[in-house]
Amino acid sequence: MVTPEIIEASKQWLTSTFDAETQKEIQDLIDNNPEELTDRFYKNMEFGTGGMRGVMGAGTNRINKYTLGKATQGLSDFLIQNNPNKELSTVIAYDCRHNSKEFAKVVADVFTANGIKVFLFDDLRTTPELSFAVRYLKADAGIVLTASHNPPEYNGYKVYGADGCQITPPNDGLIINEVNKVSFDKINFNANEDLLTYIGEEVDNAFNQVSVDNGTFGDVDRSALKIVFTALHGTSIKSVPQVLDKAGFSDVHIVEEQATPNGDFPTVKSPNPEEPEALEMATSLANKIGADILMGCDPDSDRLGIAVRDLEGNMKLLNGNQTMILMTDFLINQKKKAGKLNGTQFTATTIVSSEMVKVLADHYGIDTVITLTGFKWIGKAIADNPSKDFVGGGEESFGYMIGDFVRDKDAVTSCLLACEMAAHAKANGTTLYKQLLDIYIQHGYYKESLISITKKGMDGATQIQEMIADFRANPMKEILGSPVKYVCDYESSIKKNLITGEETTIDIPKSNVLIYHTEDGTKVCVRPSGTEPKIKFYFGAKGTLTSHDQAETVEAQLDQKIKDVIVALNLN
Repeated sequence: MVTPEIIEASKQWLTSTFDAETQKEIQDLIDNNPEELTDRFYKNMEFGTGGMRGVMGAGTNRINKYTLGKATQGLSDFLIQNNPNKELSTVIAYDCRHNSKEFAKVVADVFTANGIKVFLFDDLRTTPELSFAVRYLKADAGIVLTASHNPPEYNGYKVYGADGCQITPPNDGLIINEVNKVSFDKINFNANEDLLTYIGEEVDNAFNQVSVDNGTFGDVDRSALKIVFTALHGTSIKSVPQVLDKAGFSDVHIVEEQATPNGDFPTVKSPNPEEPEALEMATSLANKIGADILMGCDPDSDRLGIAVRDLEGNMKLLNGNQTMILMTDFLINQKKKAGKLNGTQFTATTIVSSEMVKVLADHYGIDTVITLTGFKWIGKAIADNPSKDFVGGGEESFGYMIGDFVRDKDAVTSCLLACEMAAHAKANGTTLYKQLLDIYIQHGYYKESLISITKKGMDGATQIQEMIADFRANPMKEILGSPVKYVCDYESSIKKNLITGEETTIDIPKSNVLIYHTEDGTKVCVRPSGTEPKIKFYFGAKGTLTSHDQAETVEAQLDQKIKDVIVALNLN
């Protein structure tokens, strides 16, 4: 049964503030689909600390012209209030999703209606190029219309500050306050086309060049590397092949069936390179032509999946932590070879990612900044350490960033770097996989895994909160017989040693995350997703590797240990 509050909220969308098509859609739901009506109006589409992401459609809990207009009006108000007497400008990019191009123009219209100049890309572009363009054009903010790897019915809106990084405290909270003040009838959609400039080739060329400058190292035969690349119907087709070609990688084979941008993502269940199924076509092509490496990007080209040849010559998909470990080790080594490793360097990663990044950095004598989940925090770490040299940083969810010219996950330059590393390895008679095993032999074999439990709708959101509340109220004392040594509660900012009872303060922003560390090196993290109706569980285990030929056995042991943890927590 629909509550009176839902009826009242939905009837507001039948007024003249909203266009006829929207009114018709809402009236049809009122008449015929009370369950769908409830889902669309039981809450407002939340403008969170990075923007919004959700299912498209009419209603307060959907991505549409009006929820995007409200967000943009609030952002405009913030920019105007905080930059008096300044000629303001923003950059807007959009991906391949349904309505992204139209939504981008709506956002541009609201900005120009408020007297803010807009640089709008003339066609779809990658998220990392948007981040780069904000600083390149000296804009005050940036917007990208994307829902990353979510299903086709989703779209979203990510907000970037003048530094090219997704908004962070305190500005995120101030912008949210302004957005929340805006009523739908106060959105100014009356565009001033004189303030709109379309951009394209100039920014492309600048971005591609700086990617090559940051993603290539020394002389190596790049033409000897055989590469397979898939865009998974997304924006990366606009940048990755061009950057690889500019760098000198000439033996590149594109999965043509997935090269055309398409918001339906017709050849995959999910356009997410974290999932092996998404890369099946690329793997087939790689096996057919004997490729050394294959790569695939998500729709907005911030996430990167890589597969390389294992010891038996089969294509093996690296997880995000493994890619991050290889890239971090390579970049630090390049600094070392160039005589530039002087102690001012640092790398960055997140609380749910592999412990091994810090182990590597410690080995080379450089600092590691560990942040909350999300690349905006890594971008903020760069801003917070202006006198230090940022080498690179990443997170477990298949994202990496090289240098600081982009302040978000950058699959474009990361694709180039992956090929550069593989080319150097091939020239030295080895492979990326063997190099990964060498790192494990030296520092320990760290293996991680992730499971997500989806809980949709209003009831699902409640269940997710109940699950993490239960973990918080009843902390685990041991995991598979190994005592829990530390419980880190990022909501209360307390790290507690369960053995000694000692409590210390966690000096990063608060977040609804719990992490358990056992005496034997096992790690379990519980975290509700900030962008999807999911609660995520991250697992880590550590083993010892003494030779390449033990790798399969040790990996199987660690995988089984993680499976046993999942069973012990009743998550299977």
